[in-house]
Amino acid sequence: MPKNIFQDMVKINHHKREIKPQIVKSIKRDAPIHLKEERKVEKVQKIKRSQEKETSRYMLWFVALVSVIFFLFALSYLFSKVFIEIDPKQKDLVIKETFSALKDGDDSSLPFDIVVISGEESTTVEVSEEKDVLEKAEGTVLLYNNFSSSPQNLTIDTRLEGTNGKIYKTKTKTIIPGMKANVPGSVEVEIYGIESGPAYNSKPLDFTIFGFKGTPKYSKFYGRSNGSITGGLVGKFPFISDDKKLDLVNKMKASLKDKLFQKAKDQTPEGFILFKDAVFLNTEENVIDVSLNKNNILPVKLKGTLYGILLNEEKLTKNIAEKNTDGYKGSPVFIPNIRNLAFSINGATDIENKDNSFFENLKNINFNLSGDAKLVWKIDSDKFIDEVLGKSKENFNQILLKYPSIDRAELSIRPFWKGSLSEEKEKIEVKVNYPSQ
Repeated sequence: MPKNIFQDMVKINHHKREIKPQIVKSIKRDAPIHLKEERKVEKVQKIKRSQEKETSRYMLWFVALVSVIFFLFALSYLFSKVFIEIDPKQKDLVIKETFSALKDGDDSSLPFDIVVISGEESTTVEVSEEKDVLEKAEGTVLLYNNFSSSPQNLTIDTRLEGTNGKIYKTKTKTIIPGMKANVPGSVEVEIYGIESGPAYNSKPLDFTIFGFKGTPKYSKFYGRSNGSITGGLVGKFPFISDDKKLDLVNKMKASLKDKLFQKAKDQTPEGFILFKDAVFLNTEENVIDVSLNKNNILPVKLKGTLYGILLNEEKLTKNIAEKNTDGYKGSPVFIPNIRNLAFSINGATDIENKDNSFFENLKNINFNLSGDAKLVWKIDSDKFIDEVLGKSKENFNQILLKYPSIDRAELSIRPFWKGSLSEEKEKIEVKVNYPSQ
């Protein structure tokens, strides 16, 4: 059968068209499976990457947090501190006691010492009256016995001749002590001019005993005035009544005593007490020199010497504690207001206006103290810090039992979680709540 070429060609082409669709269909069926797998893989990878990022973020925050905690922990230890606030033991006292003290006493006694300060007070006074005045010059003389070891008696009104050629008399009966180891005996005596008037006023003079003239004693008994001889007057001078003069002198004495007391207190050594009532003022009698009158205005001057009794504060406080506290065993104590206690010395009226020699020879005194006071126990902060150094805070109360002088103590530790006190003294601060002085 003859071949139909066209038909064959068609068939061949048709066959080709049939194969193509199959290939395409096969490709189309396979494509979704690969895409799904790729998408799954990609999704899993995304999840993993997200989880890894999340984990990294958490790790970063964790490391940061740990670093911050470590930093704060280290910083807290660097600035750690221990605060201890202490209330010392205290006791209210009503004091009314008598005490004895010895000059330069030993450790078993209450010692005292004497402070001496001189000064003067000056003012002016206006007067309106005058009167006739006849006054004799007065002064003091130190008489010496360089003749023998036997004392020499002198009667009242013994005549003394000054180097100015004037005769003066002694106011009292006098005994000049004898020599001791070639040292002349001496005594001080008051004198006055035998006549009134300024002619007997003088600067310091040397004296001989007029009655010894022509005897071996004349050159061996002699005297020297202690300062100038003053007060001799004759004529009309301003007049001040005795009452007005007494009032003026008392005011000046009080002012001078306060002034000298303040000086003495400022010079009082640390650890000693000078009570306000433990000072005595010795003043000169003649404070008004009417010869210095100018237009009825008189200058007034008062010279004086203050003698004060100094007491050892620590030993006096312990004496007070022993007399007022049962079972006191000598612990360090103090009384904040001790200087406000009332002080009085037995026989004080006899001491007023005594001279320097009296106080130089004063060996013992008896005095009274009275008033309300507060006895406070002292705390040795350094010793207490050494005691608690490095100890557990749980043992703090046990340590307090060793200190009967502590009434209450409060412990504060920084940082708060520390269980023990610092081992460095510089990081422990102790505050003792002493009452104000």
